[in-house]
Amino acid sequence: MTIFDELKARGLLAQLTDEEEIKELINNGKAVFYIGFDPTADSLHVGHFMALCLMKRLQMAGNKPIALIGGGTAMIGDPSGRSDLRTMMTKETIDHNCECFQKQMSRFIAFEDGSGDPSRALLVNNADWLRDLNYIEFIRDVGVHFSVNRMLTAECYKQRMEKGLSFLEFNYMIMQSYDFLSLYERYGCNMQFGGDDQWSNMLGGTELIRRKLGKDAYAMTITLLLNSEGKKMGKTQKGAVWLDPNKTSPFEFYQYWRNVSDADVLKCLRMLTFLPLEQIDEMDRWEGSQLNQAKEILAYELTKLVHGDGEAEQARESARALFAGGNAAQMPACRLAEEDFADGTIDILGVLVKAGLTASRSEARRAVEQGGVTVEGEKVTDVKTVYAPEQFEGEGVVVRRGKKNFKRVTM
Repeated sequence: MTIFDELKARGLLAQLTDEEEIKELINNGKAVFYIGFDPTADSLHVGHFMALCLMKRLQMAGNKPIALIGGGTAMIGDPSGRSDLRTMMTKETIDHNCECFQKQMSRFIAFEDGSGDPSRALLVNNADWLRDLNYIEFIRDVGVHFSVNRMLTAECYKQRMEKGLSFLEFNYMIMQSYDFLSLYERYGCNMQFGGDDQWSNMLGGTELIRRKLGKDAYAMTITLLLNSEGKKMGKTQKGAVWLDPNKTSPFEFYQYWRNVSDADVLKCLRMLTFLPLEQIDEMDRWEGSQLNQAKEILAYELTKLVHGDGEAEQARESARALFAGGNAAQMPACRLAEEDFADGTIDILGVLVKAGLTASRSEARRAVEQGGVTVEGEKVTDVKTVYAPEQFEGEGVVVRRGKKNFKRVTM
């Protein structure tokens, strides 16, 4: 199976400018491709995960990745998929975030090391050519090639027109297109890949290269990672699922994937893991409790990719210990302080709120009254139940709300 056929079989391909040319390039290791990452936080998240996996797959097939970090475009903000203006960040914050991205990307793709391997990846920051642009020269040289009428038909802009699209954000498509042109001229980059919501911006780049240089370049989007309800995956009640272990622990990361719905597990295995398709196809016949085994395989494989074998093994054993009724040292934890114990005790409602298992005491009360709260495997039915500080010493106690929400609460 060629790499193109594999991407198609895994359900990763969405839109392509020229299928035959793209197939020819990537199957023969001739693609010099880029994917952009705007450093809007100090960590990559699950939303970036599929793009990183795609880069890894294509590099393994002999193609050369360019990881473009948007130190310049982040100063404007991508309006795609947004209903409001992004928060403006300082140069210092953007530069710090860029450094964090590079460390995390190195787990997925092999960057240049002086070995002369042509498939080694480049890490490039578009701040190098965007931050010092002369605006008048740029508009005369590049802006002249863009039709405002055509830009306004782009999905990323249409979504914002009702609430208001700032001129700042309107520049984003031109900036991203200029990125493609700059990478083509500097590094021979002939292809751009990205999420399906980036299609309009990517077409702008291929058209700019054609108009300015008279050359062909190509674009391909990958399927967005959506659950069976059509919502983007990678979000929890606490927010994004991060790749930084200090933001989302390996155990929490593992549990996120362990808890995907039955309808989503095989799709995630195909799109995100590097397991052979034949092995995943075998799981198509699995039903009932076997699907839990498939979820465990998914969680283990993805945690291994992001955090390494050791953390993946530890997260799996901790999860098994938890669901077997044991105490798991690696599960997400919450630490109580002395001031949390009014009159020397804390009630169950206070524990639930402090642990982040409920948003308020009234929500905690309802959870207890409905029989959904356990402490160390014992159901708590009395909202007046109280605990002393010494009960949380050592490894603490496991507090659960429902089947999937739990914390190890310690002093």
